[in-house]
Amino acid sequence: MAEKQDTATIIAMVAEGFFSRLSFGLVSFALPLYAYQMGMNLVEIGFLTSVSLTVSILLKPVLGSLADRFGFKRTLVAAIGVRSLVAFLLVFAVAPWHLYLIRAVHGSSKSMRDPAANALIAESGGKKRVASSFAWYQTAKSMAGSGGKALAGVLLTLTASNFAAVFGVAFLLSILPLVAVLRFVRADRSNARTFPNTDIVNRSQEGAAPDSLLKGDSQPGLLPFVMLGGLINGTAYMLGGLFPILAIEYAGLSEAQTGMIYMASSGIILFSGPLFGWLADNVSHKLVLSLRSAANIASSIIYLVAPTLVGVFIGRAVDDLGKSAYRPAWGALMSRVSDFEPRRRARTMSWMSVGEDIGEILGPIFAGFLWSAFGVAVLLVGRALVAAGVEVYAVWVSRRLQQKEAFPHSQSIAGVDAAQS
Repeated sequence: MAEKQDTATIIAMVAEGFFSRLSFGLVSFALPLYAYQMGMNLVEIGFLTSVSLTVSILLKPVLGSLADRFGFKRTLVAAIGVRSLVAFLLVFAVAPWHLYLIRAVHGSSKSMRDPAANALIAESGGKKRVASSFAWYQTAKSMAGSGGKALAGVLLTLTASNFAAVFGVAFLLSILPLVAVLRFVRADRSNARTFPNTDIVNRSQEGAAPDSLLKGDSQPGLLPFVMLGGLINGTAYMLGGLFPILAIEYAGLSEAQTGMIYMASSGIILFSGPLFGWLADNVSHKLVLSLRSAANIASSIIYLVAPTLVGVFIGRAVDDLGKSAYRPAWGALMSRVSDFEPRRRARTMSWMSVGEDIGEILGPIFAGFLWSAFGVAVLLVGRALVAAGVEVYAVWVSRRLQQKEAFPHSQSIAGVDAAQS
């Protein structure tokens, strides 16, 4: 019975991810155009797009702790409700300050949603299929994001750029995830559930202070994983927003050819994501996670030595494969780390997610600096070198985690004293 409930929860979470991203695919496509129509310049629009992520970074650790206290499902339902409110408010937004405020509200919903959703998938996926669960979830989100942007373009064409109508459709779509979660996601389990490190959980239930990765509010044991997420994501996003410029200005591709590459990307992500999830569950989480850095290195070299249509297509395909491998393996790693402190699972995942968000912000900034100051060749070589360094760091962090799992009674993940075990 419990296994059926877990399966239903995973299916509902995949549906939630799909319809949520479909809804905000419309918003992410239409909002910059609407802001430009209002008379906002490109710098102002750039700040507008960053508001949500900035607010999310600031609030995520706090709201992650609230998810542990009030329950993952309740927090996720609240987050979906706030996100639906965002789409609803956009229908009536008529001034730039409205957009900034609404984006801030969106950031608060993201800071609630991400830790709760990750924690639910980690608990329902179980040890044998956690990576596959994250893979299907991320694949659904990626496909829906592309579909939402395409749908937004069609709706704007059919409605003669009626942005209120597009935001209205986004609001209606945003209600569907709420129905899926309320109806099919199981209620939170008791803390008495058996986790991989059951001795830690049992001692905490007896009143003893559990040995923890978090080590209280300062969380020194968690910092290496936060940094790892930031470094991997930052390296990956170095070319995220710059790819169209790289393809058109550096490789000489046309806009149509660049668009075709983006279309092919969707197909690659669709088929490779679940495959890498299976590999992470059945072969090695660490091996699949390392493919992200390997893809960053390989794609950078391909872009550098083959700035042609074929070369850029292959480089982008390699990058997409690395992205597909990263998500399920990183989800499995978050689950392993949070198993040490199941009562703080959402908070642990929120901090690791913050690292990803910081990398997503800083990666493009660093890439833009390298390109403008030294040229595209230095950018690509620098990206490959950073990715190689990140892989060395990832191996070191993985070994520390293995030590902690082997000696769960040690005082910190940094210094395992076998004599104490």
